[in-house]
Amino acid sequence: MNAASLGLGVLVGLVLGVLTALAGSAVRARRRTRALPAAEALLPAPLPAALSRQTTDALEAMRSAWLVVDGDDQVAAASSSAAVLGLVRGHRVALEALLRAVRAVRRSGQQGLLPIEPRGRPGPAGPAVMEARIAPLDGGLVAVIVDDRSEARRVDDVRRDFVANVSHELKTPVGALSLLAEAVEDASDDPDAVRRFAGRMHHEAARLATLVNELIDLSRLQSDDPLSHAEVIAVDDLVTVAVDRGRLHAEAKGITLAVGGEHGMSVFGDRKQLLTALSNLVDNAVNYSPARTKVALSVRAMGDDLGISVTDQGIGIPEADLDRVFERFYRVDPARSRATGGTGLGLSIVKHICSNHGGEVVVWSAEGAGSTFTLRLPRHGAGPPEAQPEPVEPAPSSREAAR
Repeated sequence: MNAASLGLGVLVGLVLGVLTALAGSAVRARRRTRALPAAEALLPAPLPAALSRQTTDALEAMRSAWLVVDGDDQVAAASSSAAVLGLVRGHRVALEALLRAVRAVRRSGQQGLLPIEPRGRPGPAGPAVMEARIAPLDGGLVAVIVDDRSEARRVDDVRRDFVANVSHELKTPVGALSLLAEAVEDASDDPDAVRRFAGRMHHEAARLATLVNELIDLSRLQSDDPLSHAEVIAVDDLVTVAVDRGRLHAEAKGITLAVGGEHGMSVFGDRKQLLTALSNLVDNAVNYSPARTKVALSVRAMGDDLGISVTDQGIGIPEADLDRVFERFYRVDPARSRATGGTGLGLSIVKHICSNHGGEVVVWSAEGAGSTFTLRLPRHGAGPPEAQPEPVEPAPSSREAAR
């Protein structure tokens, strides 16, 4: 009897404990319902039963923001991203233009397309550009699929600007050649004038050829993968060839090309592209340096990367222009660029080459104190000490190219 009473007491205690826990859960649930966080309200609502299974699966699998509006203009279901973009507020469509478009599609039974600009969503490159595709469904429902078109718009703007810039840059030397040809014709009886105009024609033709070649190079870089035909390249060889290419130009201005830093390092990539990038930096440094100054090239290890720096003692770059020097056709001093034959594409080509090789190009500059451009590239053979090759006997710390 005592055992039976004890067992009954235990059973009653367990039942009371369960009831108490359930009651506490209900109270906590009511409290949570009264203080529902805004983030939970953004979760997608259950899809209406009137939708077909295929439509349901398609909506739930989409990455785009979407919402379904019923015949009373109430939002029957929506993705969480639709609320984040400001398209949905509770159970209503937040944008009046979108609601009008939904009603028009419901009446006509035809699909519609609406460009919209969501509230409070400025992107890093400006306001977001969205596009809503609206389609009627069964049972008076209307589906709205919203895609972000900001990147496509940005690409279109870049392409349009590029075409405009190319047209302008090509028009200048072509127009000059046409005028010079007329001048030569008019001065046919003056040999000195003919020689002078012919020299200018040669200069403009060379400028035009350089621009066309750099446009071809830039186009090729955007579609070519250098790692598909890459090889191990000694950095010392790259530096030597780049200095040899720039020596004649430097000697004409009395500029010394000096080389220093670490030796024996290598990179994995396309030799021609990397040499083009380094040569462009050397030419740029010589072009913007005063006569009888020095341009220095140095190589150093930077962790698993290596840096090839080109430093000049030139006019420097204003701080406001540092973020734009790698843009196509951008020139800090357009008049000086025309005098040196610059196209405004050299640094853009350098940036593309570095990006294709998994690296980057950075610049330090101050007005009147010169500039330093550094190619930072993954170093071949970098890794744990046990994976490193045998150390190479270091070469002299610096050498100077003969002027």
